[in-house]
Amino acid sequence: MTDQDRPAEAPANAPVNAPADAPVNAPADAPADAPVENKPAPVAPHAPVTDREEDGAAHVSTGTTIEAGEAAEAAIPELVIISGMSGAGRSTAAKCLEDLGWFVVDNLPPALIPTMVELGARSQGNVARIAVVVDVRGRQFFESLRESLADLDAKQVTRRIVFLESSDDALVRRFESVRRPHPLQGDGRIVDGIAAERDLLRELRGDADLVIDTSSLNVHELRAKMDAQFAGDQEPELRATVMSFGYKYGLPVDADLVVDCRFLPNPHWVPELRPFTGLNEEVSGYVFNQPGAKEFLDQYTELLQLIAAGYRREGKRYVTIAVGCTGGKHRSVAMSEKLAARLASEGVETVVVHRDMGRE
Repeated sequence: MTDQDRPAEAPANAPVNAPADAPVNAPADAPADAPVENKPAPVAPHAPVTDREEDGAAHVSTGTTIEAGEAAEAAIPELVIISGMSGAGRSTAAKCLEDLGWFVVDNLPPALIPTMVELGARSQGNVARIAVVVDVRGRQFFESLRESLADLDAKQVTRRIVFLESSDDALVRRFESVRRPHPLQGDGRIVDGIAAERDLLRELRGDADLVIDTSSLNVHELRAKMDAQFAGDQEPELRATVMSFGYKYGLPVDADLVVDCRFLPNPHWVPELRPFTGLNEEVSGYVFNQPGAKEFLDQYTELLQLIAAGYRREGKRYVTIAVGCTGGKHRSVAMSEKLAARLASEGVETVVVHRDMGRE
């Protein structure tokens, strides 16, 4: 056999073309008697390349040049741990962060906090900020919080602890008003549960980065304090749903504000417009060419700007504006579309819903 007839030897690191039913090699550090699982090779346009190594184990090349440590460091989400006394406002604080765009997990066992952070790091930036509510409802899990905090510090996770505090008198009043027992009172009184909880949380309170005393705060004032700490220069968002409806089908039960467009002539009585809806340009033009239509839109938009500023101050994040006409097909639809466009131009995140369009 001549040199030309001999097949060329493959370099040591050349890809190995294994048959589809070939067993997958065990990891390099697996024991010699470890079971080997047979799996069919996946069919993919860019399958990983398997390189032969000296110990016989398979090495899969991912095709990336980014160091794992650098990628993990860049993807580690910011973490806030919310804790404190039962009845002091932990749920309100958590909802405030959720409205600010945080991924919030309530009553997570402390041992799972590092796992939650790792899952957030794998989200490719989709989960950049995580808030976890930890309290005595975790019972035996709560003792592992110190270990979890040490683990987070070792991984250089940016974390803050927010502790909600309140006086005994205020907590007793709150528990009595909702007629619920304290989680730790057992067969004793509410004050016994509060005392036990204070003793359990004493060390965590000392480690807190932010302590908020809610004894004399209402819900809106607590939200304002959380916004001041975590919103930064970002103004709290207001999200609006503009909903058209027909009065003959009933008022929307979830409406915060209701607008009546029945002062405008009804396109239903114009034969060439009757088959269409307020989404049609001719119908919309007919509605806004009526006396008072544009003036109403302008002045009501100004009123909503005033209301929106007050909603933000009071911590209200969502508002539903119902715009009605007789059947919910022409006038209310046209007005809803224009009103939603005005709100969106003012920076309000807006969704338009036409509840009764198409019911006729």
